[in-house]
Amino acid sequence: MTDHLMLHTRLAKVGQEHLLKFWPELTTDERAALVRDINELNLDEIKLYFDRATISMNENGIKLDDRLQPIPDDQILSIARTNEDKLNSYREEGLQQISKGHVAVLLMAGGQGTRLGFDQPKGMYDVGLQSHKTLFRIQAERILKLEQLAEELTGKRGHIVWYIMTSEHTKQPTLEYFEANNYFGLQEKNVLLYEQGSLPCFDYDGRIILDAKHRVSRSPDGNGGIYRAMQVAGILDDMQQRGVLYLHAHSVDNILIKVADPVFIGYCVQEKADCAAKVVEKAAPNEAVGVVAIVDGKYQVVEYSEISAKTAEMRNSDGRLTFSAGNICNHFFTADFLHKIGKTFERELKLHVAKKKIPFVDNAGKRLTPDKPNGIKIEKFVFDVFEFAEKFVAMEVPRDEEFSALKNADSAGKDCPSTARADLHRLHRKYIENAGGMVHGDICEISPFVSYAGENLAQLVEGKSFSSPVYLCDSMQGHL
Repeated sequence: MTDHLMLHTRLAKVGQEHLLKFWPELTTDERAALVRDINELNLDEIKLYFDRATISMNENGIKLDDRLQPIPDDQILSIARTNEDKLNSYREEGLQQISKGHVAVLLMAGGQGTRLGFDQPKGMYDVGLQSHKTLFRIQAERILKLEQLAEELTGKRGHIVWYIMTSEHTKQPTLEYFEANNYFGLQEKNVLLYEQGSLPCFDYDGRIILDAKHRVSRSPDGNGGIYRAMQVAGILDDMQQRGVLYLHAHSVDNILIKVADPVFIGYCVQEKADCAAKVVEKAAPNEAVGVVAIVDGKYQVVEYSEISAKTAEMRNSDGRLTFSAGNICNHFFTADFLHKIGKTFERELKLHVAKKKIPFVDNAGKRLTPDKPNGIKIEKFVFDVFEFAEKFVAMEVPRDEEFSALKNADSAGKDCPSTARADLHRLHRKYIENAGGMVHGDICEISPFVSYAGENLAQLVEGKSFSSPVYLCDSMQGHL
């Protein structure tokens, strides 16, 4: 039996033999590319994926009000309502774990800056700070500072391993950027890039769409693809070999992210949680953000569209919203939990479906872009593992200190470079004022090498007055 016949037989079993309809017209190289694409598909899973996706699509819009409960008070810690001694004990626990090399960071950096008018990986974007530091650089420097703070507390230098999940389009430019910048002072062996997976795009009848005569149409499998990608790329094995016990996972586009936050790590470790989420209090009942809640006894993120206005507006006796735990894609996992997900539960993750306008090849072999949705793209979400946790906890953090997303161009006026810059300036000004200094004006930046989160500033700023633009930097930057 020829290779073509064998391939046709395999595809016919799952109703996808149409992928070979242009085979006679293809060159040798094009045939090789198509075979490679098909071999990368898990044909045994294809029908299952489409069937599950169809169920998911039919469930869209179903309200969950009657099945919903808020996070119990003993499962959520509010930073604003916790005393300083308790927070310091968590912080010390976190720094101890860092000094022992038990902590790693998983950065979700698969996106490009398309909506920002930037055709490179979003982590390479310069938001216009005085330092002109990119998101990647800011986060790298926060990791270096944390390693230093942990060493100062314990006398032992531990390294935070940085696992960076890229996509097909961002992996190479990200790698070249890190190499050109000497990994921002981090050891190259402690920065590992890997690629998220993809899933085929389907038409409404479950047939995989051809993007070209010799190419299958695929799209990234969403941030929930991290679990399979970690397994495939050997990241779970690498964690085991290095003795990593805890992982802080977050997206690249939050300029205020406290990378490997020792308070968060320490809290989760002391609570013996295997999975956790940072949340912010919803700004208003109708804020279009998912909330962490319990559905049918299991934790999950409930999308804004899945709750009625009446439930969204419910308040507790203290006046705070009942369902207030806004999800910000900022999570903690134990290594054991991730192994369990990779081996068992990854295949059970929910599939989220979006109807899209997907370019396709018509019967004449011409590539067309439709003017209305003609198929579906399937994604997995990182938070859909919450339901598999044995001990889930949450930490409510102040939005102005920990969350400012960068998603849009300035013309949107929201979640854009201007708002990200302003939020960082405001926070750094607050750090100086809390340490006894005074800032005149709005532009204020503190290098992570000077302070990770406002600590140890008094000796520099107490009793002093600063005029905008303020930039506190440090000689550690000499490594660049």
